[in-house]
Amino acid sequence: MSTTKLTVAILGPGGVGGMIGALLARAGHRIVCLAGEQTVTVLRQQGLRVDSDQYGEFTAAVEADTELREPVDAVFVTVKQTALAEALDRVPAEVLGTAVVVPLLNGLDHLAVLREHFPSAQVVAGTIRIEATRTAPGRIVHTTPFANLELAAPVEEFADHLRQAGLGVTLREDESAMLWDKLAFLAPFALLTTRHRTDVDTVRDRHRPELLTVLDEITAVARAAGTPVTAEGLLSFFDRVPGPMKSSMQRDAEAGRPLELDAIGGAVLRAGAAHGIATPATARLVAEVSQSEQRAS
Repeated sequence: MSTTKLTVAILGPGGVGGMIGALLARAGHRIVCLAGEQTVTVLRQQGLRVDSDQYGEFTAAVEADTELREPVDAVFVTVKQTALAEALDRVPAEVLGTAVVVPLLNGLDHLAVLREHFPSAQVVAGTIRIEATRTAPGRIVHTTPFANLELAAPVEEFADHLRQAGLGVTLREDESAMLWDKLAFLAPFALLTTRHRTDVDTVRDRHRPELLTVLDEITAVARAAGTPVTAEGLLSFFDRVPGPMKSSMQRDAEAGRPLELDAIGGAVLRAGAAHGIATPATARLVAEVSQSEQRAS
């Protein structure tokens, strides 16, 4: 068991980033949250306050700043894809150096962006299964009985620190397969719940034919990209998801926030085009969600 304490930056201490930061801080690691001035002020005064059925209610003291001003051991990038370009200004590459960088963003394209922006760092592809919401600056509500990370790199010591803090961590060898495992479920889930403004239970009941068509398209693209997923396997997973569950894209639409439509739906369409796989039903959903977003704005 590793006893070394890390210094970890959290770029975007919202629901996911705030939860990870709070757990690591509670385990004794030094946490530096990077955010806007209002959030920084709250975090400096009140820390990260967590309400979780799994981890309990607790407050973790953290540092906070609008910009990274010294090297750290690791950075979790937990902003939305729509805010990534602006957020990266908070982390100068020359300050970051050779840190481990773990982006927990949706889609596929962010890895190339981060590797170009941080040429000396070790950018590790990551995904997370969690439902955690920032209800106010520094306040996190965690509503799932799990917080499970997958990392596509041999970072055993780093993973051990995360596990000791209470996170589930699995190390994967195939970066592309790991990202497609998530996207193959996330894309139909996000697009259909957002398009029809409803929960997953209604999607799989009233819109099942459309769901089946989209699953067929997306799994064909994923298989062409080298990931052995099946429509049957995804459908089985869909049918086990709690009925009231909504996607983060749907919640963003309801709140009038920018949507990660290009990162999720656009990634599928680009990969389909690259591999010569037709995706008309997915393309129609992307277009309809885009039109709804434009009308709302």
